[in-house]
Amino acid sequence: MIDELENLETDLDPTAFLEEEEFEVTLRPKRFDDYVGQNQIKENLAIFIGAAKKRGEPIEHIMLYGPPGLGKTTLAYIIANETEVGIRVTSGPAIERAGDLASILTNLGEGDILFIDEIHRLNRNIEEILYPAMEDYALDLILGKGPSAKTMRINLPKFTLIGATTKIGSLSSPLRDRFAAVHRLEFYSEKELSEIVRRAAVILNVIIDKGGILEIAKRSRRTPRIANRILKRVRDYAQVKHDGGVTQRIAKEALDKIDIDDLGLDRNDRDYLKTIIEKFNGGPVGLDTIAAATSEDKDTIEDVIEPYLLQLGFIDRTNKGRVAKEVAYDHLKIKKQTESDRLI
Repeated sequence: MIDELENLETDLDPTAFLEEEEFEVTLRPKRFDDYVGQNQIKENLAIFIGAAKKRGEPIEHIMLYGPPGLGKTTLAYIIANETEVGIRVTSGPAIERAGDLASILTNLGEGDILFIDEIHRLNRNIEEILYPAMEDYALDLILGKGPSAKTMRINLPKFTLIGATTKIGSLSSPLRDRFAAVHRLEFYSEKELSEIVRRAAVILNVIIDKGGILEIAKRSRRTPRIANRILKRVRDYAQVKHDGGVTQRIAKEALDKIDIDDLGLDRNDRDYLKTIIEKFNGGPVGLDTIAAATSEDKDTIEDVIEPYLLQLGFIDRTNKGRVAKEVAYDHLKIKKQTESDRLI
């Protein structure tokens, strides 16, 4: 991995990127050229957008799914920038009534983008109203109740819906099938995360060497949001305890202080693994039982803790429950009990 990153400068001067573009006020990239990783998705979206522009039409509806922190919201903003249209951002739980959705849709301009995060949490009644909006660009509303109820159709501007979810399987089939493009975001490589940390360091005005970049990248759970968050915490530590510059040694000190180990596991991850190993002999054990034993929410376990542990091969999800694998024992330095050990 280090060989692949030889092109990274030993000392990173924050002025190095200023010639490329104006100083950014946010870590979120604004164009595909600035977005690191997810190359196949970027290429497909670029073709998708280019074809729509040539036809003079809004792009068709897009679904983005994958674990939290991989850049779904960022991609939605980039698509809006690349197509030069407005974007309205909301979330599934925020749309409680038909009137909420009607208000949002009727205020969109021609070609604008509506981004709905956590779209799997939309109320089913809201979904029914969304179907004609996506297909026919029209809202069918029922006014009144009983025999006097009337149906009213409101024509909408042609818009693009971008949905984002961590649970694509929780979407109803009719809603999922109305998206023309469905893309799954993958976890990032260490090299990609190193470039993300490097770019963020420039924006945050942090002097950091190659060793510091690599140390943060390898402990970031292959997730850009976590990499950026860790960089900020390491920056704070370097400013208070040192001269403000970040080296590999300083990054290690800072990350050890906030209890993030060499593989990016934090205390919650280790508590989860220890619960399976120490309290339930390595499993299998059900999700409800783990949630009760760790006092952790089931959704947090499924959406935040488990995806990375599955990527590392630390756990298995079986029909009988979660099972800890030998590499998890090795990482935690816990001896795996044999059958004879348990009988004693």
